[in-house]
Amino acid sequence: MRRGIAATALVASFALAATACGGSDSGDKADGPVTITWWDTSNATNEAPTYQALIKDFEAANKDVKVKYVNVPFDQAQNKFDTAAGASGAPDVLRSDVGWTPAFAKKGYFLPLDGTEALADQAKFKPNLIKQAQYDGKTYGVPFVTDTLALVYNKQLFEKAGVEAPKTWDDLKAAAATIKSKTGVDGYWGSTAAYYAQTFLYGEGTDTVDASAKKITVNSDAAKKGYGTWLSLFSGKGLHKADTTADAYAHIQDAFVNGKVAAIIQGPWEITNFYKGTAFTDKNNLGIATVPAGSSGKAGAPTGGHNLSVYAGSDSAHQKAAEKFVGFMTSAKSQTQIALKNSTLPTRDDAYTAEVKADPGIAGYQSVLSSAQPRVALPEYSSLLTPLDTELLKIAGGKESLDKGLSNAETALAKLVPDFSK
Repeated sequence: MRRGIAATALVASFALAATACGGSDSGDKADGPVTITWWDTSNATNEAPTYQALIKDFEAANKDVKVKYVNVPFDQAQNKFDTAAGASGAPDVLRSDVGWTPAFAKKGYFLPLDGTEALADQAKFKPNLIKQAQYDGKTYGVPFVTDTLALVYNKQLFEKAGVEAPKTWDDLKAAAATIKSKTGVDGYWGSTAAYYAQTFLYGEGTDTVDASAKKITVNSDAAKKGYGTWLSLFSGKGLHKADTTADAYAHIQDAFVNGKVAAIIQGPWEITNFYKGTAFTDKNNLGIATVPAGSSGKAGAPTGGHNLSVYAGSDSAHQKAAEKFVGFMTSAKSQTQIALKNSTLPTRDDAYTAEVKADPGIAGYQSVLSSAQPRVALPEYSSLLTPLDTELLKIAGGKESLDKGLSNAETALAKLVPDFSK
């Protein structure tokens, strides 16, 4: 469990767990249906209604199972589940960020799903997504929705400036300058967040750590080159300066959807919000391209998304019911319905129907998925971005040098993975 959780948060976590666990205190009757609890971490307004409708369909087809739906804020869910599972009171099913899988699997909180009803269609899922649901040779989740980062751009502004989607970061700099000259609008606005900066590391063929060599690489020559490119995109003609405020994400998103900046790096979770902006009332104005390549010639972005995982601490009856529910929610039919309603990316190819791909946002992101890079299957991996978020913000804001910031990050990462060398 992560340290530093306030006492009130812990109390809330245990209270939530007490109402969620699928064991003997779940309210099941001996001759009645099994009631399982699902903690959904999706957006309660935009995505959750689709899932709740599917629950009704599942219950109608499976009279022996009832599903108690609980929407848990994403930024609280990891700690809440960690606390609840440690007290043997976690929900039967969790919508788990792919980055949480190794840590929860290592602790024994997730049930291996190989050979179960939940993973009966394993061959239908994209292999890289199945790999990302695995730890130590076993599969601990079924891919539910997936995502990656892409360069999203305003086609009208690019066409007006006479430029094409850039293939490299140097191309992006040149395009941004031209767009500024021809339209008066900034060509690109980058993020200071570590997750978004990962694309620059991949472009140099590196990452924050090398798990196979058990080495911290965030301060390596390749990483410095990648972060150097990232930093250079906050200054120059047509390049928006770094936003170091707490509302930076919202500022960048608002500027893009309303045509005040021509391109940003963003994920498919914002597709529905793109279309709400004045710049994309015509959905076909949304351009989507693979993130530009680094000096190594490589281009890629982190593979993200969520799996449905089953709690290993539930009894056999609840685990079987949970596996059946997971299989239903990740079926081709359900994923197709989810994609059409929520504009999220399916994790299996047979859910990319003609109707689904009629959405230019989904079709565009599907085209860049092949370049997405799975995260390192390291229990501590998700935690590695936290110190980087702190240091990159200081670097982008001019409060410390790139060398100093990466050195600080290296020291912080060494505490998280003490058996790794520098």
